[in-house]
Amino acid sequence: MPPATAAERLLEVRRIYHEPDIERWPRAVQVLERFPDAERVEVASHQDIPGLYGNPGGVERWVRTKREVLVLGEKRSLQARPNGRSADFIAPSTSNGCAMACSYCYVPRRKGFANPITVFVNIERIAGYLARHAARQGPKPEPNQCDPVDWVYDLGENGDCSADALVSDNVRDLVDLFGDLRGAKASFATKLVNRDLLDWDPRGGTRVRFSLMPEPMAHRLDLRTSRIPERIAAVNDFVEAGYEVHLNFSPVVVHEQWLGQWAELFDQVDDVLSERAKAQLACEIIFLTHNEQLHEVNLGWHPRGEELLWRPDLQEPKTSHSGQANVRYRAGWKARWRDQLTDLLAERMPYCRVRYAF
Repeated sequence: MPPATAAERLLEVRRIYHEPDIERWPRAVQVLERFPDAERVEVASHQDIPGLYGNPGGVERWVRTKREVLVLGEKRSLQARPNGRSADFIAPSTSNGCAMACSYCYVPRRKGFANPITVFVNIERIAGYLARHAARQGPKPEPNQCDPVDWVYDLGENGDCSADALVSDNVRDLVDLFGDLRGAKASFATKLVNRDLLDWDPRGGTRVRFSLMPEPMAHRLDLRTSRIPERIAAVNDFVEAGYEVHLNFSPVVVHEQWLGQWAELFDQVDDVLSERAKAQLACEIIFLTHNEQLHEVNLGWHPRGEELLWRPDLQEPKTSHSGQANVRYRAGWKARWRDQLTDLLAERMPYCRVRYAF
């Protein structure tokens, strides 16, 4: 028997919540036809689904919900928000939520409990908005940490585009769009190796950022994702297929053996990457930020991960811009650890430019 595909492993859709008159959108029809046996439940809004969002009992069905449920809705607010860190702009989302279950993910706490994939079906409007926005920018006046030449648009702030591509053609439409846009580039981070993307034609207009962490950490924290060796092995193939490929070393989780594990990971990456992949490589380094409410939720479905994520002896409180109670590593210690990790990277992978470390 052949191994299960990514779609078979992640999705067994049994229920689709959708807004009224959703079939007026061709993209909604595509998704409904892809999962013809799923129960359809009409809801007033994709943002307010009784029993799915804000339901404490949902913690017991965390992974099952991600596997069995999809949501279809319309993205009504279209705005490219300035960013300046990983990308110049955060593009309007074409999805929200994820089929994977990384225990540190910030997205579930926005809606409450398990957050399955929501597909925004008005892709034509989103793509049109992005094309007009990119055209208004004109040539980039000077290089920055996002890119030396192009304006960079992050497509996947609230989900994983590789997983979204298992459900609809939204991501492919945007990869095609940015392949034609002069002076603009799409970007998304992913923890899933979806080899269907290798058959597309990005024409250098899309940056894929494979997220990596040491395998022992990923085994505990990156649930329902592609294994770390599989992600590393995919880099060369995606470069050959016409993508720009960077790495996200994130989240960096500090523990007693953390620096040695990162040294092993850097050596593993160096051994696998082709010279062509190394020549175009850059990375982001992001240390863990956790959340008090998410910590309490995680204790109900994956407490072993919290042994690594919730470290009051190493962390300090930080109130987010939205008023949530977050924790991050203590500032003085984090600065020292960041320097240790970037020095280690420079030693083991001197060709890998650090776009930013946070």
